[in-house]
Amino acid sequence: MNPHYTQVALRAGHRCEYCHAPEAVFNLPLEVEHIVPVSRGGDDTAANWALACRACNLYKATHVSGNDPESHVVVRLFHPREDQWEDHFRIAAESGEIEGLTPSGRTTVVRLGMNSTAQVAARQQWMRLGLFP
Repeated sequence: MNPHYTQVALRAGHRCEYCHAPEAVFNLPLEVEHIVPVSRGGDDTAANWALACRACNLYKATHVSGNDPESHVVVRLFHPREDQWEDHFRIAAESGEIEGLTPSGRTTVVRLGMNSTAQVAARQQWMRLGLFP
């Protein structure tokens, strides 16, 4: 396990800092990831660590930006240390989809596959169980 896991998980409230998936629904701990990958000049400090579910971490990979699906402009992805989640995202109560409210939010939703069929189905189940949001 990552030696910084406890610190990062407590700060994140044991939720993925991108899609807000609750850690309690997984049979493994969420992952500590570099918001800006070391390979892209990010440092290995607490200010650059985020708690991520496996799906968000895999889809994000080494990306730090993407194309906003509305404006088609390249924008940076949501940054959990610099941005407030509620400013960039909203959870649709009926569908369980995560809606991007800003260019960064929309780009992050697409880049991280937050509304894949599997992700939305899982979120709907968690909502029925009172585990999400």
